[in-house]
Amino acid sequence: MAAAKKLRLTLVRSVANTKQDHRATVRGLGLKWTNHSVEVVDTPSTRGMINKVSYLIKVAEANV
Repeated sequence: MAAAKKLRLTLVRSVANTKQDHRATVRGLGLKWTNHSVEVVDTPSTRGMINKVSYLIKVAEANV
């Protein structure tokens, strides 16, 4: 079975003065502070979360 594709997310803008549900989405992705990076599995649900807060984060393909 092939390994799941991963994405590297980086929070590039502060969540201050954003909607409460956008802040919750950023936390749900595992991002805690500005310039914090995490790797997440590329699934339809994470893609939806990424699309919702795309103006706050930078997305790159993870180097596996």
